[in-house]
Amino acid sequence: MKTHNTLSKKIKSDSIDLLQARLADSLDAYSHAKQAHWNVRGPGFIAIHELFDKVADAVAESADAIAERLATLGGSPSGTARDTAKNSTLKAYPHGIANEHKHVEALAASLSSLATGYRDAIDQSNKIGDAVTCDLFTRLTGELDKYIWFIESHNA
Repeated sequence: MKTHNTLSKKIKSDSIDLLQARLADSLDAYSHAKQAHWNVRGPGFIAIHELFDKVADAVAESADAIAERLATLGGSPSGTARDTAKNSTLKAYPHGIANEHKHVEALAASLSSLATGYRDAIDQSNKIGDAVTCDLFTRLTGELDKYIWFIESHNA
């Protein structure tokens, strides 16, 4: 899509590719948080159930911010379930678990992988010269780190 954004075509193209990859991971992580939210059981159920829902909302907001930045650069965000499944770099979320401690561990691991991808995106967007995308991923990583801490606090 044509845009009046003043970044070079090369920077925009590289940023769009980077953003699309992290969008797929973010949407996959959202589904992981919802899977945990729907299936968690245990003595701390209500607190963890509600936390997982907040995490899902936060990751969905991150995905939306990534998609909007992608569109701002002239790209066309692709976030269908099929595209997400095909392009996500996250490991599949385990099925058949209900124990709250296992969900805490599984979701923390999933979000940690997402954070690693965001950190790589910070470095890559900085190298290609897109300070705004770099700033976006810096902000999103800080929020994600906070939620990982919240989740891990349930297994302390």
